[in-house]
Amino acid sequence: MRAPLVLLDAASLWFRAFYAVPESLTSRDGVPVNAVRGFADTLARVLTERRPGRLVACLDADWRPAFRVAALPSYKAHRVADEVEGAEEVPDTLTPQLPVILDLLDAVGLATAEAPGYEADDVIGALVARESTDPVEVVTGDRDLFQVVRDEPTPVRVVYVGRGWAKAEVVGPAEVAARYALPPEGAGPAYADMAVLRGDPSDGLPGVPGIGEKTAAKLITEFGSLTALLAAATNPEDTRLPARVRARLTAAADYLAAAPAVVRVVTDAPVSVDRADAVPAVPTDPERVAGLRDRWALGGPVDRLLAALASAERPAQA
Repeated sequence: MRAPLVLLDAASLWFRAFYAVPESLTSRDGVPVNAVRGFADTLARVLTERRPGRLVACLDADWRPAFRVAALPSYKAHRVADEVEGAEEVPDTLTPQLPVILDLLDAVGLATAEAPGYEADDVIGALVARESTDPVEVVTGDRDLFQVVRDEPTPVRVVYVGRGWAKAEVVGPAEVAARYALPPEGAGPAYADMAVLRGDPSDGLPGVPGIGEKTAAKLITEFGSLTALLAAATNPEDTRLPARVRARLTAAADYLAAAPAVVRVVTDAPVSVDRADAVPAVPTDPERVAGLRDRWALGGPVDRLLAALASAERPAQA
């Protein structure tokens, strides 16, 4: 059994840590470090419970890429901060913690990856597409990444922590198919097609009015793909579509032409990884780790992270 490559949806995890851990946890000079502490504890749990041989923290180089905004201007528009055009609205006390998280990852020796002009989802999609050796586990609180699950050529599973680590779910093609009534074969791409039709208000995706999740899943299952469904909608000789559904799809033609490029992860994004992705048994810069531990009062979480590095008995890479 090969140890997995774990891909962390880093922003998803540090946002979750920020809201899950009290802001009353501060450094000695009163600076909140709740996100740093929560993120370090999440890393320790990932290392201990998932036992990766390799790990990459995937970052947003651009949280709202220009190509997605060009396709659909509403994409994440409601999250843009009023003060600075194009900047993401991030809690004031979270922003200063992000460099500390990145410093800690660097000092410990865990790899990070990003792609200019792309989101972490695209980094994950591209690294999944590249992987032909080890099983992959994607740790995220974002259901959008259900689209990357697969069985071949190497299995890809999502460790979904949307309800917290204690209720983490390991989701693969069978689970996606069962949860959304989608075909098990190609459940990942089918999820993305369903998501286009359903929409997602949290990302500014309106979806097709009148087509909810159940109807979207039924249509994708019946026609096999969004492409085949839209071909049927424009073919008057295809009688499988009820007139009401055909009319809704036709009315949303402009949205349906643009949305797939927004919803689907980019599998050929130019990803760069900052170092070898093997998980180290000891930190690469222990003095720097100790300095960060002391400066930011990160004693418990950093100690647990270092213990997880040292004690995890990971399956050998064959």
